[in-house]
Amino acid sequence: MHEGSMKAWLESSQFAGGNATYIEELYEQYLDNPQSVNEEWRALFDQLPSVEGVEVEAKHSDIREDFKAAAKKPHRGQVIVPQITSDTKQVKVLQLINAYRFRGHQHANLDPLGLWKQERVRDLELSYHELEQDDLDKPFNVGSLAVGEERLKLKDIQSTLVKTYCGSIGAEYMYITSTEEKRWLQKRLESVQCKPNLNQSDKVRLYKELVAADGLEKYLASKFPGAKRFSLEGGDALIPMLKTLISRAGEQGAKEVVIGMAHRGRLNVLVNVLGKNPSVLFDEFSGKHDETLGSGDVKYHMGYSSDFATPGGNVHLALAFNPSHLEIVNPVVMGSVRARMDRRNCPDGSLALPITIHGDSAIAGQGVVQETFNLSQTRAYSVGGTVRIVVNNQVGFTTHNPKDTRSTQYCTDIAKMVQAPIFHVNSDDPEAVVFATQVALDFRNKFKRDVVIDLVCYRRHGHNEADEPNATQPLMYQKIKKHPVPRQIYAQQLIGEKVLTEQDADRALDEYRAALDHGACVVEEWRPMMEHSVDWRPYLNHDWDIAYDAAISLERLKSLAEKSSAYPDNVVPQSRVKKIYQDRALMAKGEKPLDWGFAETLAYADLVDSGTRIRLTGQDCGRGTFFHRHAVIHSQKDASTYMPLENISDEQATIEIYDSVLSEEAVLAFEYGYATAEPQTLTIWEAQFGDFANGAQVVIDQFLSSGEVKWGRLCGLTMLLPHGYEGQGPEHSSARLERFLQLCADHNIQVCVPTTPAQVFNMIRRQAIRPMRRPLVVMSPKSLLRHPMAVSTLEELSDGVYHNVIGEIDDLPAEQVERVVMCSGKVYYDLYDARNKGEIKNVAIVRLEQLYPFPQKEMEAVMEKYAHVKDFVWCQEEPQNQGAWYCSQHHFWDVIPTGAKLTYVGRAASASPAVGYLAVHNKQQKELVQQALSV
Repeated sequence: MHEGSMKAWLESSQFAGGNATYIEELYEQYLDNPQSVNEEWRALFDQLPSVEGVEVEAKHSDIREDFKAAAKKPHRGQVIVPQITSDTKQVKVLQLINAYRFRGHQHANLDPLGLWKQERVRDLELSYHELEQDDLDKPFNVGSLAVGEERLKLKDIQSTLVKTYCGSIGAEYMYITSTEEKRWLQKRLESVQCKPNLNQSDKVRLYKELVAADGLEKYLASKFPGAKRFSLEGGDALIPMLKTLISRAGEQGAKEVVIGMAHRGRLNVLVNVLGKNPSVLFDEFSGKHDETLGSGDVKYHMGYSSDFATPGGNVHLALAFNPSHLEIVNPVVMGSVRARMDRRNCPDGSLALPITIHGDSAIAGQGVVQETFNLSQTRAYSVGGTVRIVVNNQVGFTTHNPKDTRSTQYCTDIAKMVQAPIFHVNSDDPEAVVFATQVALDFRNKFKRDVVIDLVCYRRHGHNEADEPNATQPLMYQKIKKHPVPRQIYAQQLIGEKVLTEQDADRALDEYRAALDHGACVVEEWRPMMEHSVDWRPYLNHDWDIAYDAAISLERLKSLAEKSSAYPDNVVPQSRVKKIYQDRALMAKGEKPLDWGFAETLAYADLVDSGTRIRLTGQDCGRGTFFHRHAVIHSQKDASTYMPLENISDEQATIEIYDSVLSEEAVLAFEYGYATAEPQTLTIWEAQFGDFANGAQVVIDQFLSSGEVKWGRLCGLTMLLPHGYEGQGPEHSSARLERFLQLCADHNIQVCVPTTPAQVFNMIRRQAIRPMRRPLVVMSPKSLLRHPMAVSTLEELSDGVYHNVIGEIDDLPAEQVERVVMCSGKVYYDLYDARNKGEIKNVAIVRLEQLYPFPQKEMEAVMEKYAHVKDFVWCQEEPQNQGAWYCSQHHFWDVIPTGAKLTYVGRAASASPAVGYLAVHNKQQKELVQQALSV
């Protein structure tokens, strides 16, 4: 076909207007499989021009653009009314197939209550595609419709489409750009018209799982009337859905499954999926609590672990603990799964499955959902895809109108940002639920991507059992009151199919209730928990002052320093980076004192060489926000990367350093989940600026500070938060030290403010070497990274001790001291410099390097020689209502002599963390230093 013929063909009537889209689809089918289109179209496509030396794919892409251009191009001359030929009809049939794939879900039977008012979708009507009743008995080529036949009568094509896309499952996937993924989904859905292959025993088991879901709720309601339980009633199909997911995952090779969910249905999942002993749950309802377990938490926040028998062997289950902040548990689950993947050397997620269970309003309303979707395909946070289940009650707390809860048709539309397929399914059709679950898991396992199941159901009671839903949703709850429970609906179906008798159905109810009365586990698949997870026993029951040996020889330090400052000749660093590494080579030889970045690097080098894995993430953490770390060298020659820390020795442990997505909340929650599942790895998150931790405050409040006392969850996560007043304005000064100190109690976290490279070296190593796993919050420096006085020698690093308190370093006779200034952080160097310049001999300066747990004994030892001093000062850069003053002054009073006075010196109380003008900042800084030193 020459060029003129090609243009004429493209401008013909059959390519006009809306037909072009469908021709493109037909052409893609041809590219995928030439035999999938009829002979006439195949002949036309076979004649498409090729260009010598140009790949076929590139030319086909151009042709698709020609289709679009031709459709938009106005036709010159006489308007031709196209005749409806057999070829045109064939195109219209393909249009119809495409329409059902795109929009069939909008006519699906999804709402068990029948309240959804779906708009008419004309695309699904024959007349819209210029097809008539007379065409129903005519055979047409089915294109890529996965029915196992090349041609079918139109009525059979339409029947297949309606059953597949407009039944109890509404599938959304045509926005996916991958043709392979779309073809796979079409084959799975269309070949069986969305019906699972269930035998009689499968159906009986499915019925019993619905009996269990309903039976537990009824039992709790009668035994503990009025108690909050966030009942699953209406969403009962969640139980068979989860058991199907776990069993099929195990059959396909998974060894661990981690589940995250909010309140609704949690107690049901604990008892009927994870196998929690019902008698233990009943004791919790009765208020029994072991006081040795910390403060504890409400029943519907608690997690659990067990093993579950599957056709592929036992699978370890973990239901994550979570607070009421709903969606925040999702990145925690993903982090826990990533840790398990790393422990099992599983890069693709095939051995560990994350399942997150959402509420319909929460998944649409809470921003951390978007953040976790965005994490899903990144290097640092991928977990091989998450199966996301929405328990869609159609009611947000007490709200009913979807216009008040979201701006999209479906609550799941957020998932389209990562092209995750979405299966909306009517929860009153348990067999459809099972099928959607099977397809969802298989998609996740094949393509390693997120997938969403929208379980459209209802909530039989209010938000909790004490709530009155009729006040705000009268019509819905009138309908719910009359609506049979899923167990009853399915029982009638099975009785009609002769799978069950009424006596069989009633017997299952009686047997389940008897099992609850007996108080034993009601999950047949439950197995005693084996050692699927890491052994936490070495990290239990340790105090802060536990003895540990972290000394390191100078020879070893020098060897590590040489290796961590070397790179191959073919790696070409940027000029400033090259200078940093040249300086490090001199530091390794002892010819130059060590700076902050190299001391930190040496800590990592020592740990990985000793067998400790390291995971460091944060925005620009490979380079370091302040151009100080450069653990990852980017070659100027070819943009390749090189990490000296990966090349310390042949037997070293793994170190991973990832620049994170621009998120704090989801990323910190992910790292928390990682650290709670992997105590043998030093897990570090670095904020770009310390105050950016504001965006992760939920994680800090709900997990880091209180997870141990609420849930007994140990966590050794380290947070590096750049902090220090450098005149950079309110948003780049403070890591909000006061907020962390307000959260300090029960020895729950460590808050450190190191001031020397030796201190950071030994602080990092202490966190990994000491057999105790609690969060470490570091107010890390900015200007001290290059401060000429903030340097250390190799000898200072080698003692292996992090000094919680550093006393006066100059040889000031103690008897001459009239004032002792206590401080933390960068302000020390301002005080020290001003004191030396002013030749002040009667003021001693004591650095507090760990603010919590407060080092009482060490401070008392330092203060012992100042027993005669009556004038003590706490000096800080932060405003008086911020920083350490208000939260820690009771500790300061405890360590100064009786009768002495304690004075605050620092900035005045302020609503803002810092001033915005450098000149004002410098004036304030000079005044507070002078005031602290003026006796």
